[in-house]
Amino acid sequence: MKRILIVEDDKKLARVLELQLSYEGYRLDIARDGFEGLLKFREENYDLVLLDVMIPKIDGYEVCKRIKGESDVPIIMVTAKDDISDRIIGLDTGADDYVVKPFNYGELAARIRANLRKTSNDEEKIITYRDMVVDPKKRIVTRAGREIELSKQEFDLLEYLVINSGIAMSCEKILEKIWGDADYSNPNVLDVYIKYLRDKVDRGHEEKLIKTIRGVGYTIR
Repeated sequence: MKRILIVEDDKKLARVLELQLSYEGYRLDIARDGFEGLLKFREENYDLVLLDVMIPKIDGYEVCKRIKGESDVPIIMVTAKDDISDRIIGLDTGADDYVVKPFNYGELAARIRANLRKTSNDEEKIITYRDMVVDPKKRIVTRAGREIELSKQEFDLLEYLVINSGIAMSCEKILEKIWGDADYSNPNVLDVYIKYLRDKVDRGHEEKLIKTIRGVGYTIR
């Protein structure tokens, strides 16, 4: 399920977008100003950002610039500023698309789908960390040239940790991302799968990649 961050101070519009996009199967988070938007973006993994320009605290242009300085996530600017110069500024700061208010929801939805398709191939790029290689497309993991056989949940968990290598991921966040929070709310499930991964990925290697962060969760570093 794709996750979208909406940075919009118009509560009514934000709510409408949340309802319509949720109906289409997206997961939504809403930030009311630029500062909150940056905080949320750095706390979670988003597939796309809908960003208003005229927002409090930090304007949309600056938010866009900062996000693009640390991520390639697609950004669609949604704003009432329709001058050509405004569009140029938005695109020059890194925005991938620009939609002017009032807009047709069908058009916005199509632009969201188009921008998400652009990144779909990137999600399948091979990931290398130390002597471990993760191929998301073929769902193959090797370490020191040896292929490691993993279950679907083990692969998804390892891929998520590798993508976020160096970041302490909380147990709650991992459980929600890999299993969803409905049926697997017990952190013991995660502990068991971490043990499985350690047995398969780290055993026999001097360098242990999977680390426990006490009081937080797990990471790879």
